[in-house]
Amino acid sequence: MKRFLTIRRLSVLFFGIFSLMIAGVFVFQRYWMEPGERCEAQGKWYDMESRICAQPISIAEITGRPIGVTRAEASAEKNKELVVIEDQLNAEKRARAAATDAERARVAALQR
Repeated sequence: MKRFLTIRRLSVLFFGIFSLMIAGVFVFQRYWMEPGERCEAQGKWYDMESRICAQPISIAEITGRPIGVTRAEASAEKNKELVVIEDQLNAEKRARAAATDAERARVAALQR
């Protein structure tokens, strides 16, 4: 009677499974781990789930606020700018109103 699993067959089966596992480790390293390492070496962020290499953006670039300035300080500065703009608009409005009143008085004087 000849056995199905002889030592020779078992050794071939073992080395076959072992070589498949080693190949799997190399494939995993090459296609899953190395892209992340290359991305992080460039100073970018790598997302393992979506496998996307992204450039980090500074919050200062998004908000336009200088680095080291708090939100309250930046808001107070913007409010000062808005007050100046509102004052300029009110001065222009008053000047237009004065010019309109002067023109009305001139037209009224001509009609008399």
